[in-house]
Amino acid sequence: MEFQLTNCRLCPRRCGTDRTKSNGVCGGGNGIKAARAALHFGEEPCISGSCGSGTVFFSGCQLHCCFCQNDPISRHNEGKIITPQRLAEIFLELQQQNAHNINLVTADHLLPWILEALDLAKPQLHIPVVYNCSGYELPEAITMLDGYVDIFLPDFKFFDTETARNYANAPDYPAVAERAIAQMLAITGKPVFEGNILKRGCIIRHLVLPGHRHESIALLHHLKNTFGTDNCLLSLMSQYTPMRQIPQHPQLNRRITKMEYNSVLKTAQDLGFQGYLQDKSSANSIYTPEFDNTGI
Repeated sequence: MEFQLTNCRLCPRRCGTDRTKSNGVCGGGNGIKAARAALHFGEEPCISGSCGSGTVFFSGCQLHCCFCQNDPISRHNEGKIITPQRLAEIFLELQQQNAHNINLVTADHLLPWILEALDLAKPQLHIPVVYNCSGYELPEAITMLDGYVDIFLPDFKFFDTETARNYANAPDYPAVAERAIAQMLAITGKPVFEGNILKRGCIIRHLVLPGHRHESIALLHHLKNTFGTDNCLLSLMSQYTPMRQIPQHPQLNRRITKMEYNSVLKTAQDLGFQGYLQDKSSANSIYTPEFDNTGI
């Protein structure tokens, strides 16, 4: 896939922005912008482990979900501009802090510069690289990550096209995410562990939304029929937290109920998925980190 900075087609939005002159729909311009780099303990146990995941939160996002919990960076693009050379240094600093991995959060729209930083760090970088993303990616972009990324951590947010249209203005999301995840699985193969720490593989995350348990259940059946239950892990998340009132979607102005989450969880268990669940106490804004340029 050839990246043209002056006519950006890097993500499914294909906005065509000249990023030498202005930011694209994603908020990305001509370089890297990030808002936090630190050990993070809020990921799945096989990612965070006992020492933490060396997590870099990048600014901007091509999806722009109306309920995003990382709103300051995903929608308002807060952060600090850095060079690929500085990002490579950050990777190695996190490795020196005994991070289990380097965790790239929402790096999709910055991919050319991310790859440059990984090339610079690669001779000294000896821990896995995690690609933590929304699922709204082009398969061609995922292919560029072959040889760089060991673990993919995509969301599969929406199964219904109208839900995707209403909440993210992306009715193509279900089809796009399915193709992207298929390419991720082709790169990683089945999960590989060293002790309790994941070294290679794919974890599909799904956040159960209030009022959408039937959509979540339908998605789980589709995931099993499409990808099976042995080729990837499932992370079923209950942490949805209303960060602001959304007048046009009042159903999103509450947390999910125990019944909603448990009904989806039972389906996952009945279908034979292996992976991770969340305690309902995770539905709390304290689990969203401070985007204060720590480590940048």
